[in-house]
Amino acid sequence: MIYDIRHVTTYSYETPVGFARCALRLEPMTGDGQRLISHSVEIRPKPAERTARRDFFGTLTESVLIETSHRNLRIDSRSRVAVARQPPPRDAASPSWESMRDIAAEATSLGSDSPVGYIFASALVPVLRPVTDYAATSFPPGGGILSGAADLMRRIRSEFKYDPKATVISTPLKEAFEKRHGVCQDFAHVMIAGLRGLGLPAAYVSGYLRTIPPPGQPRLQGADATHAWVSVWCGSELGWIGFDPTNDLMVANDHIILAIGRDFADVSPVDGVIVGARKQKLAVAVDVLLVD
Repeated sequence: MIYDIRHVTTYSYETPVGFARCALRLEPMTGDGQRLISHSVEIRPKPAERTARRDFFGTLTESVLIETSHRNLRIDSRSRVAVARQPPPRDAASPSWESMRDIAAEATSLGSDSPVGYIFASALVPVLRPVTDYAATSFPPGGGILSGAADLMRRIRSEFKYDPKATVISTPLKEAFEKRHGVCQDFAHVMIAGLRGLGLPAAYVSGYLRTIPPPGQPRLQGADATHAWVSVWCGSELGWIGFDPTNDLMVANDHIILAIGRDFADVSPVDGVIVGARKQKLAVAVDVLLVD
């Protein structure tokens, strides 16, 4: 499948901003079943300086410096991506979760795709005993890593309520877990925390979800915005497999990967600092269109 993606971020400020420095992570990745065909980002007002680098996780991170006084900042990202991804069935045979825990802990590589980098607590995903105990129910002794992760994903989808008003970006994981309410970011963080509490490698994935559902199926939650899900290391043969706990879906051709990290802090599409504003409003619009 080939998708055209438009991601527009607009900041409106109460008073003029004289200086802004932003970090943009808006280029979809190539790999893991997808290929970037084209990508461009238009910024208004025009930046005085734009530089780009690849971060540790392989994400293209663009640093933007704006020195023109402005009341509105508009970042218009457009991409075309080809996706061809076939996940394994939920009940497919897979190594035991205990063996994955032991192999990950003994990994010697420190590269971005090494499982050892994703088994420890991170800035937004602490390891909490109640969350670990919650996840453990899905992983009986000797159970497969694939079926266990799929069951945990299913339980989060059925036992947590999607509620955009329940949390904000800064809401602690502990609070989101206790409320059992939140959005895709919260559900991904909860699943990751549970897996890491069991010693299992789990990464945070940001990206997009196809906005037009297949015929006869309901519209998926998380469309028309950036989405988040979880990537679980399932051994050298299966590799990293995507799980979407917001919708109880194995990640296939309706998901487009933007960036991968330890938690949301590693993959935020736009962040930065400004000088001169008191209040601000943020508007984000995303369109994901299937190209005939």
